[in-house]
Amino acid sequence: MQRRELLLASLAGAALATPLAARAQAAWPEGKPITMIVPFPPGGVADTVGRPVAEALARELKATVIVENRAGAGGGLGMAAAARAPADGYTLLMTLSSISILPEADLLFGRRPAFTLNQFRPIARFTADPTVLVVRADTPWKTLADFVADAKKKTGGYNYGSSGNYGTMHVPMEMLKASAGFPMTHVPFTGAGPAVLALLGGQIDAVASGPASVAQHIRAGKLRALAHWGDKSLVALPEVPSLRQLGQPVQFAQWSGLFAPAGTPEPIVQRLREAARKAATDAAVVQTITKAGSPIEYLDAQEFQAYWDTDAKAMAEAVKRIGKVE
Repeated sequence: MQRRELLLASLAGAALATPLAARAQAAWPEGKPITMIVPFPPGGVADTVGRPVAEALARELKATVIVENRAGAGGGLGMAAAARAPADGYTLLMTLSSISILPEADLLFGRRPAFTLNQFRPIARFTADPTVLVVRADTPWKTLADFVADAKKKTGGYNYGSSGNYGTMHVPMEMLKASAGFPMTHVPFTGAGPAVLALLGGQIDAVASGPASVAQHIRAGKLRALAHWGDKSLVALPEVPSLRQLGQPVQFAQWSGLFAPAGTPEPIVQRLREAARKAATDAAVVQTITKAGSPIEYLDAQEFQAYWDTDAKAMAEAVKRIGKVE
């Protein structure tokens, strides 16, 4: 009798819990703040895209969306924090293509990855920019050939900055070094913003960065772009040649995308997808991101998942080709 009563109580509790959970999802976000983790410091591509998108999501969802810059380990600290967050719609991640690279780098060194790709649910891609090789405008390097020739003459080459080991500023430069056969010394920073500031300040000699981090400095005459890693002309920098045009068969895209923890309820995911779609066409978002040098290249969740699968495979192969880099 006691077991029968316990069973009936359990079934009654489950019956009550199901509509309660459904109502909670339907009511989301219930006036509670949503945190968008940006795993890099202010000034980089993820932050430049994330802030206007967060404002648009807040307007659409009628909720507060807080951008939290949680930098470190080339973005790995913030990505891992997002992967561990409850799958309840109150933690999102705005990150770059390095999300595909960092787990592969951990495996390369025999480390347990801080996170895995299946811990995330893609919501939308917002931009997809080739990285751009930039130097200070007061240097003698007018072309990629000038830069490579000087780097080959200098013992150890010149210094270049990145957002961290195996990040989206590190991998493309290592690909170019391997292709063109010249040395450079890698100096990791906590994000694109600090690396670009170091370049402007003369502490390093070059960076490979997304256009959004450097376009304003190029327009201001402080930096010079020598080449980019794309396969077509850049909207923000149409005069800059691609590496393929210059005889270097390497490509790399630094994309930005919005993710939720895997397991986020489907009704919440659908609302996020719709809000992200509207954000991608929001006039303020488009103007802000385009002005920064990154035109919107929106993909909805399903298309983004397919794109991500292909890109992650290519990035895994690139990491293996580069090998261990301390």
